[in-house]
This record gives sequence, C-alpha cells and structure tokens, in this order.
Amino acid sequence: MSMQPNFKHQQEIVEEFLKNFKSKRNVRKYVNMLQEVANRERLTVDIELDDFAKYDKNEEVIHDIERNSLRYVAVFSDAIDAVIPSADPNTRVEEDTIDVLADWRVRMQRDLSDPTALQDQKSVIPSQLLRRYEVEFIARSQTEAAKIREIAAKDIGSLIKVRGIVTRITEVRPMMKVATYICDVCGNEIYQVINKKKYTPVSACPSQQCQQNRNKRPVLAQTRGSKFVKFQEIRLQELPHEVPTGHVPRSIAVYAHGECTRHCQCGDGVTLHGIWLPVPATAETNFYGRGNGGGAGSALTTNTYLHCMAIEKEKKGWHESEEADYSDEIAAMSVDAEIYDKLSASIAPEIYGLDDVKKALLLLLVSGVTKTSAEDGMMIRGDINILLMGDPGVAKSQLLKHLSAIAPRCVYTTGKGSSGVGLTAAVQRDPVTHDMVLEGGALVLADCGICCIDEFDKMEESDRTAIHQVMEQQTISIAKAGITTTLNARTSILAAANPAFGRYDLRKTPEININLPAALLSRFDLLFVLVDTPDLDTDLALARHIAYVHQHRRHPQLAFDPFSAALLRAYIGEARTFTPVIPPELAPFIVECYVSMRKQSLDQNGQYDSRKIVGTPRALLSILRLSQALARIRFSNQVAQTDVHEAMRLIKMAKHSTLQAQDIEREFEDELSRIYGDVIAFIPSDRDEVNIAALKTMLTTKGYTDDNIQQCLVRYSSNDVW
Repeated sequence: MSMQPNFKHQQEIVEEFLKNFKSKRNVRKYVNMLQEVANRERLTVDIELDDFAKYDKNEEVIHDIERNSLRYVAVFSDAIDAVIPSADPNTRVEEDTIDVLADWRVRMQRDLSDPTALQDQKSVIPSQLLRRYEVEFIARSQTEAAKIREIAAKDIGSLIKVRGIVTRITEVRPMMKVATYICDVCGNEIYQVINKKKYTPVSACPSQQCQQNRNKRPVLAQTRGSKFVKFQEIRLQELPHEVPTGHVPRSIAVYAHGECTRHCQCGDGVTLHGIWLPVPATAETNFYGRGNGGGAGSALTTNTYLHCMAIEKEKKGWHESEEADYSDEIAAMSVDAEIYDKLSASIAPEIYGLDDVKKALLLLLVSGVTKTSAEDGMMIRGDINILLMGDPGVAKSQLLKHLSAIAPRCVYTTGKGSSGVGLTAAVQRDPVTHDMVLEGGALVLADCGICCIDEFDKMEESDRTAIHQVMEQQTISIAKAGITTTLNARTSILAAANPAFGRYDLRKTPEININLPAALLSRFDLLFVLVDTPDLDTDLALARHIAYVHQHRRHPQLAFDPFSAALLRAYIGEARTFTPVIPPELAPFIVECYVSMRKQSLDQNGQYDSRKIVGTPRALLSILRLSQALARIRFSNQVAQTDVHEAMRLIKMAKHSTLQAQDIEREFEDELSRIYGDVIAFIPSDRDEVNIAALKTMLTTKGYTDDNIQQCLVRYSSNDVW
C-alpha cells in the first residue's frame, strides 16, 4: 500500500530544484527562466522532467509527478510563487490592469478588514489571479509516444506523450479561471476558483457582515476583475500507419489552454505532452455519459480528454527521422550510375513490368521544387500529379497501395466512397462551444504528402470538381456556414481510373475513352493509358512471374537486391533537400521540346487531330517538374539535358498505348531518318544550300546528339542526297 505523499516536503524539494539546478553549461536554467517571467518577457515555465530526474536521484518525487501530474502543477506553482525573484530594476515594466486591480484589492481588504473577525476564505485573493505564468510539464525523452488506441484507464491522471494528426480545431475562446464578484452592500470582493468547464456562480455574499444582517441581495459579477485564459479544443486522430487493417481510426479530444493554443492546423502531425483526465460526471448525464436533461442520476461511464501541456509539431513528409541511420548506404547509392533504374525497380517488385509507370511514381515521390514569387506571392507547384487510366487487371490499385506504404504521409481513398466534403473539408457543429467548425478531409490530412484516389472515374462529377483547385493552387477555399477560410492542401494526387467502356477502345478517340473533363486532365502531369493487349511472349512472362510470386511469396530474383521501403524513404528524403534550377543555356531546348510536343497533336494538314491527346501550356511546367525530380535523384542542384530527355520520353511513353499503328511506326522510326526529315523541313524551298552551323544548332536544340547528326550528314552525303 503506497503512502500518502507529503506535499509540503515535496514542495521544498521543488523549490530547491528551481533555485539550484544547473544545465550543461553550468547555467541556472530555471532561475533565469523565472527572472524572465518576473520581467514579463516569458509566459510559460517549461519543466522538463529529464532535468528533474537528474536532480531527484532517489526518484522520490518524479514518479509521483508522472502519475498525478495535475496535482503537481499546483505544487510547482506554489513553489514558483515562493522563489520567483523581483523584476530587474534595469528592465522597464509597465503597469497593466492586473497591477492596478491587485493594488486596489490589497487596499480594500486592509480598509474593510476587521481584526477581530474570522477571515473568509472566499475573500482571500487567490494566487491564480495574480500569476502571470503557466506551468507546463515536458515528458521525459525516454517516454515513447503512445498510440491513441493504447491509452487505457491506467493512464488516468498520468502525464503521457501521444502522437497523431489534427483533424479538427475550434476557435480560441476565453475560459474563466477565477470569477470575481463584488457585494454592493458591504463592498467585499468574492473570488471563485474554477477548475471545470461548467460552474455554479456565487449568488450570495459570504462575508460575516452580510451573514449577520441576512443580506440576500445577489452579488455582482466583475468581468474585468476576473481572470480568463485562452481555450481551444483539438481533435487528434490516429496516424494512418497505426490503424489496423479494417479498423476505424480512433480519435481523442484535446483541451489546450493559454500558450498551447493556435499551435497547429488541420492536417498537422503533432506529438502532444498532456495529462489524461476524465470529464467530470454531472447529474445531467445518463448511463452512457450523454445528457438526458432529466437529472435522473450520475453517469456510470465518462468521457476522457487530454489536458495539453506542450505541443511539438513534427516535421512533415519526408524529413521525419527514420529509425535507422542510412547515411552510409545513401552515400554509396548516390554515386551509382544506375540508381534511377534501381530505385524504380524497387517499387512494387512483385508487379511484373510497368517499368515506365514505376519510374513516374518514383518521380512523384521525389517531386519538383515549389516556387513562390517574392513580389506578388504567386506559387508554382512542384508536386507531381499522375493519372493511371487502364484496363481492368493491370495492377493499378496494387501500385497505389504499395506507394501508400512507401510514402511517410499518405491518405488512401476511393472515388465511390468519397464525397466532396470528405475530400476537402466538412463544417460541423462543435459539441463544446456549439459553433460551426471545420474538419479537414482527405486532401487536408495529406498536406505535404500524397493522396491516392482509386476508382477515380466512379466519383460524382460534383465531388470531382472539389479537387480542381487543389491540383493547381494546392489550397482549399471554404465558404460554408459563415466560415470563409483557405486551408493548405500541398499534396500530390495519384489517381487510378477505368476507361469509359470498361476497357480502352483503340477505335475511339481518347476523349471518348477517358471521359474526364479537359480542365481536370490538364492538371495531371502524366496520364498513363495502360492497355491490356494480348501478346504471346508478354502473357507467358507475366504468367510465370505471377506463378513464382504465389509459389515463393516473394518476387523473382533481380539483378540486384531491391531497396527496402525504409531505405527508399531515407534516400528520397535526402534527395528532396536539393533545389535544382534550370541553367539559362537549357531554356531554348526545353522550349523547343514543348513546341514539338504541341506539334505532334496536329495532323499532316496542320489541323487538330482528335485521335491524339493534346498537351496544354501546363505541359511545359510538367516538363520542368519532371526534370527537377530527375535532377534531385542524382543529388544535383542543376537540371541537365539528359533530365529533360528522360522527362520527354516518359511523357511520350505515357501516351504510347493510345497511338494507332502508323503513329507507332513513326515513334520507332530510325533516328537518322527523323534527322533527315528535320533537315529537309529546315531547308527553304527556294534555296539549295543552308548554313551548316545554323542547321546543327537547330538539330541540337531538338535533342539530337552530335554523333548522330554527323553520322546522318555523312551517310546521306555519301549517297549523293546532298
């Protein structure tokens, strides 16, 4: 049986700790902190339990603090009141309302007090009214952050550390901590300390004079003389990777007070230090802890909440720390000439083929560089959006699932099971303040991550329009129920869809097959059309691959050992620290690539060809984003011409399945023949000669190598063509 702690003795230990504890640099950490509080330069006193554990070597107090934290907030507050120094005379401290009221209260009590009368406890000025600081406990570093579903009844009253995603926040409201009343008969001031969200106001004056005179006149509430603190409720939900398969994510209510408010937004990943407490039961609650209005009796069950002490915003996305240190492996991988192919092959190696699709998904994970104009704040997104449009059975959903397992922050949803507000944000009535509050949807929760949307074609058109703004501006504008705001949704969209008729029909145009609005298609940087075409060799290799996976429960042996998901995350996280730029000499080549891509969507007469997918001006930005992602993979801060070549190749291969037979022949035409065609087109019809330097410059701008240009000129010259 544990002994009742001696709080007075423990307060003396706390006082000695505050006065004598020294940090590594032999600095009296908490003495300086209290001096800043006295000088009104600081509002919080952060008590790190790691420091207290070093001072309390016998651990006679530290365990009590961790098990009964809320009680020890008062103990530390009383200890601080006892040892806090006076304000520095060299620091100018201006009087405010609290100072004026405190002086007036002391004078009034001195003038009204009767030396022979017993002191009324409700008339004593409470220390909570005069404190200008908040005590916050920071859990020990050895305390691991608990999962939300692991928090149990044994944690009631204890200081815990929990990690999750913020899904809802309320507006910051004032919460009364000390209510002040004044009696207009005797002039006495009454104080009521409030530790709950609900309280019963004082109705009669408790002073000895009014009790003797049987004064029943109600006391007057003094709002200006009361003390309020900022209050905000936060809804914290489990991290996606902590939710067991098939289970619904759990969430808890978090009450933030004072300086803990306004520290997070919807979609932020946070680690909270707080005290796990029950909501006090009242007579208005029924068996299940809900209000019944009848006052039938107290509840047998109660709700719980986390009394927040400190908030640590985690670094979002790829910069989160991994469990292991992969610095040596990353250094070796960065000098590998085939790292691009190896990284892409490590994505879903159990899935046969789809090499170019996997390379595109790798670039989506790496992404380009988001840029913001310094003058007008215009943002050019760097996140890459990809749409996989294909026949059934080409492993689209499996690729989405595998990518969601690699990305550190990813939300997976389906088109049919998602509504417009489910993707963006919903407006709900808060049960605490009864105000309309925003609750972030899938795109908000995937901020600085990836949002995978399966069955994209099954979405209702009204719901699909909700993501138009997200895919380009990367924000969500809300104007509902009197709430007008803008939420961040800096996410990459990876969508999978089936063609309009179930399977892609090559006899019909892409517009009919894809059946998505052009405004939405233009926002995808890459649109892969995966057509399941019967082919004997391909089908045989695919069947053998699937049979091997089912037999051995692993992928077939590759030329190298595929990288693990953790190593992929570490390498991509390091690659995303680079910010590649486009060198000026490469700009004409990129422009020529874009112009030639637009030209390919025209037929021989220069008219729009409805059988081809037309690239919009957004395609130029797509080329830049893909090139920057390729440069990041090489750990380079400058985009090379080979990066632009690979970006153009991926854009061409994405549309290759939709091409007709004659177009495919043109795609695989000998490069020397293409050079010859461009030379003939460059020579004016009224002239028989051309400047060879200008000709080579034109061909180089189109992406041809110097060796191939020289080989073409020599070959056709030897055949007396020119």
